[in-house]
Amino acid sequence: MAPAINLDQSDAREYGAYYEPTSPEGADPGYEYFQPTGATVSVWSADIQHGGPPTGLLVRTMENAVGAADGQAFSRVTMDILGPVGLGVNRVRVFQPRPGRQISQIAAELDVLAPNGTWRTAARAVAWRLKTGDSSAIAKTPHPPLPASPEELPRMVGFPEIDGVSVAWGKVGFIGTVEIAGQSGRNGDTPAVWLRPLLPLVAGEETSDLASAFTVIDVANGLGAMLDPREWSWMNTDTTVHLVAPPSGPWIGIDSSMAGGSRGYGASFADLYDANGFLGRSAQTVLLTPSTAR
Repeated sequence: MAPAINLDQSDAREYGAYYEPTSPEGADPGYEYFQPTGATVSVWSADIQHGGPPTGLLVRTMENAVGAADGQAFSRVTMDILGPVGLGVNRVRVFQPRPGRQISQIAAELDVLAPNGTWRTAARAVAWRLKTGDSSAIAKTPHPPLPASPEELPRMVGFPEIDGVSVAWGKVGFIGTVEIAGQSGRNGDTPAVWLRPLLPLVAGEETSDLASAFTVIDVANGLGAMLDPREWSWMNTDTTVHLVAPPSGPWIGIDSSMAGGSRGYGASFADLYDANGFLGRSAQTVLLTPSTAR
């Protein structure tokens, strides 16, 4: 599938949020219902959502379900994209496969309303949560903080052509709602990029730092690639993030690199940072497909 890139398209900040709460007729009380806005649209197709907003929405749903009173923190989140996340009404539900006082697992699913009125599960997120404690005496991270903070760098909205980024994604859909600042990276030939979403995840709500971070981490797959979208597509099927600390603040630094295999698939790996330093790592499975739009 060739990317729906239009460099002249105005950015999507005209929308108030990525999702608007809604209450369709016949709504099941076991779900929350949302209407995705144009700010969620993918660069790969104007008919589907970018992976970032659905990931953020599912993390927000899990976070709201557990609260913070149990003394546990999200340590690993895996988001599986089970099919196209469409722009019709979305509904989400949360469940807990494994409760526990020290270790627990929570999960959430996102369904999309099809034109025929049926629901299809399009995405599922599963998170491990661990009891927090004081381990500062042995704290160690593999990398120091990124050399420059976003406040010290030129910032822009969307992904225009910048040094080291192979694709000028412009300001299409979701990309037009993300502010970025780039600097030299440590992984491969691509830059490290600070990102933050400029819209609230859900209209009328304040987005948590955790949900905000997961709204942009999916972008690592695009940042780490050095491919021409006129020749190849590299859509990811999942995103797994291991955290060593809770994200702090709206900015997330992503230092990404994609490994392409010779059998039609690969993987994107990224080191993640926030204002306090190294935050964790992400990994994404990537389907490598020759583009039909040559």
